[in-house]
Amino acid sequence: MSRFKIPLLILGSFLLLLGAVWLTGVSPIAAVQALFKGSLGSSNAVSGTLREMTPLLIAGLAVFIGLQAGLFNIGVEGQLLAGAGAATCVGLAIPGWIGIVLALISGCVAGAIWAYPAGWIKAYRGGHEVITTIMLNEVAFRLTQYLTAGPLKQEGQQSATTATLSEGTRLGNVWSEPQVNLALLLALAILLGFGIWFKRTVAGFELRLTGAKARAAEFAGVNVKRVTARAMAVSGALGGLAGACQVLAFEGRFYANFSSGYGFEALGVALLAGGTPIGLIPSAFLFGALSKGSTALQVEGVPKGITGVVLGVLIIVYAVIRYRKQVRHD
Repeated sequence: MSRFKIPLLILGSFLLLLGAVWLTGVSPIAAVQALFKGSLGSSNAVSGTLREMTPLLIAGLAVFIGLQAGLFNIGVEGQLLAGAGAATCVGLAIPGWIGIVLALISGCVAGAIWAYPAGWIKAYRGGHEVITTIMLNEVAFRLTQYLTAGPLKQEGQQSATTATLSEGTRLGNVWSEPQVNLALLLALAILLGFGIWFKRTVAGFELRLTGAKARAAEFAGVNVKRVTARAMAVSGALGGLAGACQVLAFEGRFYANFSSGYGFEALGVALLAGGTPIGLIPSAFLFGALSKGSTALQVEGVPKGITGVVLGVLIIVYAVIRYRKQVRHD
């Protein structure tokens, strides 16, 4: 894809957003001012944008890995729920910094376990990962609803929620104005490590080759089935890590309807990254700013979901361009 198409897509989505705002009867200029003020206009607004960006960056990397292996992992939402639930259980059982480390690991393991069946079925049985991951999403949603309303529910609580982690079992801020949580630095470090692995190692090359030309990869001696299953497990591990970080850094507990749709928004983050890991940073920041700014738009009388609709259109346009390019290459 041309390097100019991504900025043009972002510009086009922004113009589309203004058109949709105009149809609601709100001045586009007032909407832009509210969107900017709500996402970047103050220290608190920037803190909120960075908070929204953190899970989107990790979950976006999860989707990105899948895409590079030729997998459309639409199940990050379920993997995020599995990771958040596991991290909460471990964090409540083992307080302190040891509990933080074990909770992060347990989040990764839970996400990988939740994703691996979809990768195995895709690699060894030919089942489409979109179908299997959608089903796993539904199972994760129903299971976490049951657990937070039953076995994991805190005594005395009316709502379906677990107990709250102690302050010593939380990821703190490394910067106060605006607030920058340790989870964001962890996400950037993981992204840097993945970028090096992706570009400089044989395993990274095998992943890219499998995603680009699976048949050519087989002729080159790559075990495509093993790479596919492994890529889905790693993708799921990062989805689970996104949920664990959301618990340890921001929420402090696990409850029904825990995710606001981070796993689905991560699809857009990964698609807009333009095929390079570094592209995930501005993409996640853009989605984070729109998510935070949409609350200010709501005050102006614009429905909050309108930014999601525009981003959905943007993702569809991008997917069509990507598909046409793939067809031409085939």
